[in-house]
Formats: sequence, structure tokens, C-alpha cells
Amino acid sequence: MLIEMTIKGLMVDPITNMPIVILKDTAGDRVLPIWVGIFEANAIALQMENITTPRPMTHDLLRNIITDLDGHVDRVVVSDLKDNTFYAIIHLTVKGEPVVVDARPSDAIALALRTRSPILVEETVIDNAKTIDFASERADSDRLQKWLESLDPEDLGKYKM
Repeated sequence: MLIEMTIKGLMVDPITNMPIVILKDTAGDRVLPIWVGIFEANAIALQMENITTPRPMTHDLLRNIITDLDGHVDRVVVSDLKDNTFYAIIHLTVKGEPVVVDARPSDAIALALRTRSPILVEETVIDNAKTIDFASERADSDRLQKWLESLDPEDLGKYKM
């Protein structure tokens, strides 16, 4: 079953210093963190903040190509989770024909933001992600808990949570 989600915000994992995209279902009951690269997080953050760049970024270019080829993005789906790696699919319609393209979730999300397309996640991905232990040691978990408790809203800067 597919669950529609929105981007709740971006944050940085205090243990790995990697950016995390936080997806939240539209009903507000489930949250899915997806670790992404710094450049991908930047592409998402720019669009979230409605910042335009002087020249098209890769995801803007992709949106422009799809549009120029008489297509549109129907939806993006975070479709699988294997070995702690998320997978996504972009569902397009090009000249009236359905097209499915394999993608990294970060790229699919950045494109969905630019095309105002829905972001969906397979329910099994959400369920399986809950069982992943990204902090393998209890000490890391305790350190993360202390860090989260000590956060000041100003520490988050321009990123929304």
C-alpha cells in the first residue's frame, strides 16, 4: 500500500554528519528519515526555501526536459529498502504514455518538489525502516538522545523541522 508523505524538514545526523530528509505522512502518524548526500540535500533545501539559482540545477534541467518532451511527473514512489539503501521510482506520462524511471530517493524528492508532484512511500519501506539500527551501539544512541534534548531552535538555522 502506498502512503502519501510530505517533507517535514532537513536535519543533520549528529553521529554521521550526513543530511537527513524527514518525510511525514499526510495523516501525521508516520515519519521516515532518509539519509542523503550533501549535494542532494542542497538541491532539496533550495527548493524548500524557494531559492532560485541563476542557472538551472540538475533537477530543474530534468523538469524542463520532461516538460519540453510533452511530459509530466505523476508521482514519485520510495519503493524499496535493501541493505540500508532506499530506492525510488519516478512515474511519468510522456506524450500520453506511462514511463517509469528508477531513481535515488533524493533525486526523486527534489524533482517532486519542483513539479509539485506527490511523494509516496510503500508501507513496507516504512515498516522495514523502523527496524534499521543506524546507531549500532547504545552509547551512540545515548549521545544522540542527549544532543536532541540539548538542541536550541536557533541551532537548526534555516532548516525546518
